[in-house]
Amino acid sequence: MHDLLVTDSVSKNFGDFTALNKVSIRVPEGSIFGLLGPNGAGKTTLIRIINQITMPDEGSVTLDNEPLADHHIRDIGYLPEERGLYKSMKVGEQALYLAQLKGLSKSEARKRLKTWFERLEIGDWWNKKIMELSKGMAQKIQFVVTVLHEPKLLIFDEPFSGFDPINANLIKEEILKLREAGATVIFSTHRMESVEELCDDIALLNKANKILEGSLQDIKRRYKTNTYEVGLVTSDEQRLKSLLRERFDIFPAEFKSLNDDLKLNIKLDFNETSNDLLSFLTNHAEVNHFNELVPTANDIFIQTVKNN
Repeated sequence: MHDLLVTDSVSKNFGDFTALNKVSIRVPEGSIFGLLGPNGAGKTTLIRIINQITMPDEGSVTLDNEPLADHHIRDIGYLPEERGLYKSMKVGEQALYLAQLKGLSKSEARKRLKTWFERLEIGDWWNKKIMELSKGMAQKIQFVVTVLHEPKLLIFDEPFSGFDPINANLIKEEILKLREAGATVIFSTHRMESVEELCDDIALLNKANKILEGSLQDIKRRYKTNTYEVGLVTSDEQRLKSLLRERFDIFPAEFKSLNDDLKLNIKLDFNETSNDLLSFLTNHAEVNHFNELVPTANDIFIQTVKNN
């Protein structure tokens, strides 16, 4: 798969402080790429370098196989965490102005804005001032302005900040549609549930270094522990536990169930399969719940950062 964006050993220092230390990432074309890390990890510095707001001290950045240059500004749409709309300007006037800065003609910008405003049901906001809008309403305007010129690369930094659940879901659906239409997305957030829902690939930064990168599914497979969560019905819990301990590692489990089950986590050796466990369980109990414990993005984030 072609990589739309590549950073190669990018470093950035501010005085004695190292913000990025030889960070290399590869963002596949047509993917949603999660750029993750705790506060101060270096994410914002890397995003600013990609947007040419600041320059790296070392290393290089390429976009679509070309060294990053001034003309690439029109190939990138950036939604920063700290929003930048002019509060006293009217919505329509400001959106037209910002669209023209990205190379659209006034007539083409007006046409695209009409489509997006209808799509997000904000058509009656055209003559309102930004100061008259709620944070979530202003966020919708900023989102439209970011995607309007249909750039190759979209960078969203905490895009759901300020949204209620309904509008957050609406923007998630729009981001997925943009990916389906061919856009490549870098998505930076602390909301790991959004990473689960949206991201194909991730990179995790910590203390200026990249400590993890790859397909989210592949990373989850690497972090699996071959542990299963089960709910069992038996007339003799102690005997069943004794039988299980002879073959497996077992631990108490907590999960919601409609039944008053014996709830356990059962860890298998890696030469045993889920079928082996299920066969054993069905010979000794009624199985009401059986689920592999696959690590979440949040689990992986916390474990990797702690280990690092």
